[in-house]
Amino acid sequence: MRIPSSLLTTTAFVGAGIAAVLTAWTGAMVIENKSEAEVRSVLLTAGMTWADVRASGLQVRLHGTAPNEAARFRALNLAGTVIESSRVRDRLDVAPVRAIEPPKFSVEMLRNTDGISLIGLLPAAVGTDPNAPPPNADAALRDEILGFAGSLPVSDMLETAAFPAPETWAAALDFGTEALKLLPRSKVSVSADSVDITAISDSDAQKRRLETELAKIRPQGLKVSIEISAPRPVLTPFTLRFIKDAEGARFDACSADTDAARDRILELGKVAGVEGAIMCTIGLGVPTPSWADAVEAGITAVTDLGGGSITFSDADVTLLADPGTPQATFDRVVGELQADLPAVFSLKSTLPPKSDGALAGPADFTAQLSEKGKVQLRGRLTDELLKTSVDAFAKARFGADNVYTATRFDDALPEGWPVRVLAGLEALSILHHGNLTVRADTVEVSGITGRQDGRARVAQVLSDKLGQGQSFKIDVRYDEAFDPFAALPTPEECAKDLNAVVSRQKITFAPGSAEITTDANATMDALAKILLECPAMKMEIAGHTDAQGSTGGNLSLSQARAEAVLLALQGRRVPVAGMVAKGYGEGVPIADNGTEEGREANRRIEFNLQAPVDSPEVATAPDGEQTADAGATGNQPAAEAAAASEAAPDFSKDLSPSVAPKEAKLKPRPRPDRN
Repeated sequence: MRIPSSLLTTTAFVGAGIAAVLTAWTGAMVIENKSEAEVRSVLLTAGMTWADVRASGLQVRLHGTAPNEAARFRALNLAGTVIESSRVRDRLDVAPVRAIEPPKFSVEMLRNTDGISLIGLLPAAVGTDPNAPPPNADAALRDEILGFAGSLPVSDMLETAAFPAPETWAAALDFGTEALKLLPRSKVSVSADSVDITAISDSDAQKRRLETELAKIRPQGLKVSIEISAPRPVLTPFTLRFIKDAEGARFDACSADTDAARDRILELGKVAGVEGAIMCTIGLGVPTPSWADAVEAGITAVTDLGGGSITFSDADVTLLADPGTPQATFDRVVGELQADLPAVFSLKSTLPPKSDGALAGPADFTAQLSEKGKVQLRGRLTDELLKTSVDAFAKARFGADNVYTATRFDDALPEGWPVRVLAGLEALSILHHGNLTVRADTVEVSGITGRQDGRARVAQVLSDKLGQGQSFKIDVRYDEAFDPFAALPTPEECAKDLNAVVSRQKITFAPGSAEITTDANATMDALAKILLECPAMKMEIAGHTDAQGSTGGNLSLSQARAEAVLLALQGRRVPVAGMVAKGYGEGVPIADNGTEEGREANRRIEFNLQAPVDSPEVATAPDGEQTADAGATGNQPAAEAAAASEAAPDFSKDLSPSVAPKEAKLKPRPRPDRN
């Protein structure tokens, strides 16, 4: 059977069509798969796992959620590097923008003798005027630092971020700045909720004083870490001076390198006849570990001579015998001392000639320092150059307006006269008031000092400046009245002063309220001034009312008023860590509630000292020295208040006045001089 040609033709066309369709479909699948694989590969290589690639013919669609716009554009660009960018279809979403978390604000403040460095991140302050540029927090802090830096250079490496400041940031930064002002060698780390202070003090006494000052200005609710170290002082020169004469045995200066050496020296002094307390400084700079052995040999030598003085200035030793000491005794003692001293020491011994009893001539050079700080210079100097030097040195030490010079020239003065005069003036500057006499054979310094180590410091200066073998005399007495640390008030005195203020002018409140009236601002300022001068102590602020109104209402009102006073003091930068507020209501009357005068007297605020805090620098008054007045302090028993009534407090009949802080100032008030 013969197949028709038309059927063959049709079959050929159908077969060709099917082959073309299969070829096209296969080609499309190959192109889709290859494009999809290559785009997916380049995106995965770039770490864009969030992108989903789907090919449809020649088009490649990108699906998924990009973390941000930059990632979306990068994904599209990467896909365009593999295939024609016109074939890429953007079906990507972008994750919603999350609120940016504020950074951790912190400031490191470093201060030493070379300068002040500020490092950290500050919140940029936001101004109230939207059209005005915001205040510069960096510049504000730098200006505050420059206010007390003086000549110290300030390195500013601070940055700012446009975020609101944390709630406690201002108080923390203010406290840190005040701490930096107090501590000349310190590192202060400030964060939003804490302040860490590391510092070095010159002595234990200064360490305690600085810790007390920081406690006074420490904000409530702020975590504070304070580490103040007190290394032993460097004593230059390392000095000890022992004297035995008609007035008895004594140390003009005493230094030791260890506790054991100090105890040994003090015991030697007592055996030699020293009476009373002896101040002996433990410090660095000893010329040899055998210091105590050398001192023992020196004190023994003076005792064997029967009188005289021995001065150790580093490794230089000067032995001065009393006039009239037998030459044989002097030679024997000097020989033994020379043998007993460690090899590092150099000894110079002097036996002054016995005085013939003739009257001494006029003083060669004198300086008189008055209690008001005025100094008069009289006597003889070598020339105009020395006069100019002495006048300039005195003005630098005592003040340009406090120096009066009336000297004359004498070119026959002994060698070393300028050194003796200048050394004497430096020693005189240690005193509160006194006299200096410079003669050819000695330098004498006498007077009163407010420094407990004043006598030792004078001896240290003279022994260092005059040199080995030179004679000098010291008659310096410590007077507590001129000691700025001893003049600090005791807790009992502070409490007495507080109650004296509220006795003269009561703290007034709005009727039936715990709000302090503006009339009481002066009283609150006076109370804050006293408390800023006082040492750390535990104080109760006691609130009292009259008998009008309900018992429970009076108790609540008195408590609220006591707390208002506490808050008002805190707002004035008074440290309130040791204070508590307690209301006694009508339970502790001091007058008759039947009269208006009595009710007025019963409406009061009292300050009761709970437990005085002992301080090494502040003397505490004996127990029992308490006043018995209505406003007095001390161990005054407070009657327990009656139980509060469940009824609502009735304040309507209480017309006494009251206090609430109007503002909280961030900067502490300066401590006034207590003169």
